[in-house]
Amino acid sequence: MSESRVVLLKIVGMFLVILAGWLARRRNLLPESTSTVLSRVVVDWAFPALVFTQMLRMVDAQVLRQDWLLPLLPIPLVLVAYLVGLGVAPLFGHREHRNTVLFLITSPNWVFLPLPIAEALYGGEGVRIVLLCNIGAQLTLWSIGVWILHGKIAEALRNLSTNIGLWATAGGIVMALAFPGLRSLGSLHSSPATLPGMAGAAVFDALTMVGSLTIPLSLLAIGAQLGNVPIAFRKLPVSLAGVLLARLLAAPLATVALGMALARLGFHLPQVTRMVVVLVAAMPVAIVCSVIAERYGGDTGLAAQAVALSTLFSILTVPALFFLVS
Repeated sequence: MSESRVVLLKIVGMFLVILAGWLARRRNLLPESTSTVLSRVVVDWAFPALVFTQMLRMVDAQVLRQDWLLPLLPIPLVLVAYLVGLGVAPLFGHREHRNTVLFLITSPNWVFLPLPIAEALYGGEGVRIVLLCNIGAQLTLWSIGVWILHGKIAEALRNLSTNIGLWATAGGIVMALAFPGLRSLGSLHSSPATLPGMAGAAVFDALTMVGSLTIPLSLLAIGAQLGNVPIAFRKLPVSLAGVLLARLLAAPLATVALGMALARLGFHLPQVTRMVVVLVAAMPVAIVCSVIAERYGGDTGLAAQAVALSTLFSILTVPALFFLVS
């Protein structure tokens, strides 16, 4: 099966889970607070457990020497999208929406949507690349992203210090380097037969199970959140069209063009890394954007609608772009 077909099937499958959450919310099977509760569970528990166990299982000194560039890759992706947004924003909507438009264009879904696709395509290597890129993505989102939206870098940096996902990532890397023997805990058959070893294997197994909830819970949370968003298709704001055009088409194509230019100059990324970067660049608006927009005085309604419609249209644009590049 071709990679583009795998991407199509995977993203349609994920959208069906999102649709299940949306239908459950619209039929009041899930209360209005569901999306908030599920998001908190994902962000504070499931995702940290996922990145900690994945880092502990996959990272060693050789991997860090090979992949040290990955946390830096979100910076050029954001820069390209920001430059695209600067060209698009004045053409769509009023000046009061401009910062929100720029913020939405520069903030793709870095982890919860591309992670299962990368895993289906490239296995553990794809997962490692997405998670390592997510380190830089979180730093970029809460610093440059908040600066684009409202200029509050100091508050954004304070938020970084309490980001559980970042701490779990750092903790997993440090533990993997300091105690490489802990990697055996990931296999119940090869874990130590001593009592501490069995206890450690049980804890590792529990964390793995909690981490495995990240994707399905995040997709249900997305669906429940979208179920709270009223979308009047006959009265969509003009600025929303600019966000969709730039986020799903212009910014990914500009990223691909930049990669081709750099390749001509002799800068080459490994094949899997290159395709994962393309995948992330093509992602719809990140779910957290509506929360950040509300916290920092952005246009919350525009952000929520951009999340909903960009996620819907990404069913077409992501496989098409992936097919074009591959």
